[in-house]
Formats: sequence, structure tokens, C-alpha cells
Amino acid sequence: MARRLLLADDHEIVRQGLRALLEHNGFEVAGEAADGHEAIRMARELQPDIAILDLAMPLINGVGAARKIVREMPNTKVILLTMHTEEPYVLDALHAGVAGYVVKSDAVADLAAAIEGVLHGSTYLSSKVSRTIVDSYVEKRGLAADPLTPREREVLQLIAEGKTTKEISTLLEISIKTAEAHRTKLMTKVGTHGVAGLVRYAIRRGMVVA
Repeated sequence: MARRLLLADDHEIVRQGLRALLEHNGFEVAGEAADGHEAIRMARELQPDIAILDLAMPLINGVGAARKIVREMPNTKVILLTMHTEEPYVLDALHAGVAGYVVKSDAVADLAAAIEGVLHGSTYLSSKVSRTIVDSYVEKRGLAADPLTPREREVLQLIAEGKTTKEISTLLEISIKTAEAHRTKLMTKVGTHGVAGLVRYAIRRGMVVA
């Protein structure tokens, strides 16, 4: 039986290329999503074996979507597909529970192997990423603990994407008052007094791509 996959990337041409690559390798692409919200919804609906998520998706990025999918659908493994090999991106993704981290430039060579490895219970990292992790441990460095809750991370990404408080309340199905409270608390936790500081923090943590 072909393994069922979910593809999530906000660029249709990328999804088309990935679909062709995966189907050529015998996998079934059960669905496609263009943003993090849609990826989570489709994962709930389709219950795929693997969800392949782009890191830099709108509304909820790949790490945020991965965190929810891993928590809600433990039988669905998540592979993050990204151009970033920097330590904060990699460690944040692993902390979120992703089972694979594949660099886009290596996708043709790595993706099928990553899927097979993850399906057999392994954690798969592209070779460029593995060096990042090794260097991190050798030098005893690490990403400082993120003080934000999952909901605060969602709000922060939307703020960084330029969404208004009203738009955030609609997208997250919360009241405007609650959205404003999240914004105020975010500024306190991050230690800034303006949106620009929140945006810089979001970029530094890999929640959005500059």
C-alpha cells in the first residue's frame, strides 16, 4: 500500500514539483495545502502518514503547524522542508517534534530517503543540517527557551505578517479584546514597546522569514 502524504507550501509550482518527485518514487499525495491553517485542517481530515511542510508558510508557519499536528495526530509524522540551515531554525523545529528536516536544495536527493527513514522511526536530517546540530552541541550552545505560548506564537506571526488586531481576532476566532491582550503581553515578554521589535524577534526565532 502506498504511503499517503500531505504537501504544504504556499507556492503552487513548488507543490507541483514535489508531487511529481514523490509520485515518481511510489508515494501517494493525498492532499495539498497553501498555508499553515490549511495544512492543519487537512491533516485532521486526511490523517496522512507523513506531512511535508514548508517552513515559511503564511498564517501559521511550518514549525507552528508541525507542533499542532504532532500533538493532535501522533500517527502523522512531520518533515519540514526549508532553505534554512541556521541553528535557531533547526533546533526550534526539533523542539516542535518534527521527525525530518530537509534542505530544499537537497530535496531531490534527500526527500524520498527522509520519508522512508521517518516511516521506520528514525529522525532524518539533511547533511548540511547535521553539521549545524553537531556544532551546536560541541560548542555547548543552544537556542534560549522560547517564553511564548503556542497561541502567542500564532499571534506574533500574524503581527509580523502585518495583520491588524481585527484580522487576527477573525483568523484565530478570538475576541478583539483578547487579541489586544496577546499583543500587549507579547511586548512585555519580548521586551519591546513596538511592532518593529516584535517583528525582529519573530525573524530571529525563525517564525517568519525576512
